[in-house]
Amino acid sequence: MASSLNFYEIYVALSVFVLLFLIMSLKIVFEYQRAVVFRLGRFQKVKGPGLIIVVPIIQRMMRLDLRTIVHEVPPQDVISRDNVSVKVDAVIYFRIVDPEKAFIQVADFFEATSKLAQTTLRAVLGKHDLDEMLSERPKINAAIQAILDAQTDAWGIKVSVVEIRNIELTEEMIRAIAKQAIAERDRRSKVIHADAEFQASQTLVNAATILASAAGGMQLRYLQTLSEIATENNSTVIFPMPIDIIKPILQIMEKAAKAD
Repeated sequence: MASSLNFYEIYVALSVFVLLFLIMSLKIVFEYQRAVVFRLGRFQKVKGPGLIIVVPIIQRMMRLDLRTIVHEVPPQDVISRDNVSVKVDAVIYFRIVDPEKAFIQVADFFEATSKLAQTTLRAVLGKHDLDEMLSERPKINAAIQAILDAQTDAWGIKVSVVEIRNIELTEEMIRAIAKQAIAERDRRSKVIHADAEFQASQTLVNAATILASAAGGMQLRYLQTLSEIATENNSTVIFPMPIDIIKPILQIMEKAAKAD
């Protein structure tokens, strides 16, 4: 009787042990996760998503999140190619594409990507003038993204987007840029005014050429001007008579004098 009781207790104990062992072995990996499984310290495989079995003691599992991580790069002191000191911050979007590399090839993929983004941001912006930083931001973003993506590929990381957010200038530099903008507007205004004067002068020259080439053209223009002035009764205008108009009259008078 005692032997049967001992056998039953052992059976129950073994059943409980097996049940607990199975419960401990079953792991749930979500759709956005992957499990990096090691067996006796050696990499075995990447498992998931869904229900997986990890043998306790023999196997060990580490979960990695495959969702896109949004990381704000802290403001960096950058000296541009034209020796202008600015503070620049950015945001990067990256995710794990190879869980095995992300866990084995680098101790902390997040910290490594963040530090690499900071140094790359300073290096790339230092090759550009301030005007290029302000006007060619999409081009610079693409260049930084390409460099980061190429260097983090060995870690199983994909850098998808890099966006420069703010470029902070010193007060002295802001005043200098404002003066430059005012000078540029003045220059454009003078160029436009000079161009208008040139066009007006050219038009007057063309009109004078046409009037001079037509017989009696200048006389007609002269008479038209006199007619326009005559309509205004507010003032008295003394207008000299051109010799071209009175010359025919003088010739007639000269012929009459000779005939006498």
